[in-house]
Amino acid sequence: MDIMLQITENINIQDWELSEQFVRSSGPGGQNVNKVSSAVELRFEAARSPSLTEAVKVRLKRLAGRRWTSEGALVIQCEETRSQARNRDIARQRLTNLIRKALVSPKRRIATKPTLGSSKRRLKAKKVRSAVKTMRGRVISDE
Repeated sequence: MDIMLQITENINIQDWELSEQFVRSSGPGGQNVNKVSSAVELRFEAARSPSLTEAVKVRLKRLAGRRWTSEGALVIQCEETRSQARNRDIARQRLTNLIRKALVSPKRRIATKPTLGSSKRRLKAKKVRSAVKTMRGRVISDE
């Protein structure tokens, strides 16, 4: 069975990096749920993958969150449909999308100085707010 997965034209995931396990799905479904192992658990050995760079692995780990194991594997579970093959395709598609998202490096933010107008507007708003709060104080009579 060929499990190789193509992410981009130059990034392929080899079959030894992926492992699939079919388990019984939870939730409603009657006898089908009790008999058929239709849910899929797709495991991708991301930390050991030679096709991904270190920067991509770091971004992938951050995107994966709780799906990242302590051994450095990414586990994706799918039990959306009653079809084993469909669940398998959905899990593979989720993995592909996650890796593609990790391939995009975030733009570096360039710090800019606030404009003179925005600084003046901010200070004016602070003065107005201060005046409102001052008026809420206790009234002292002149007598």
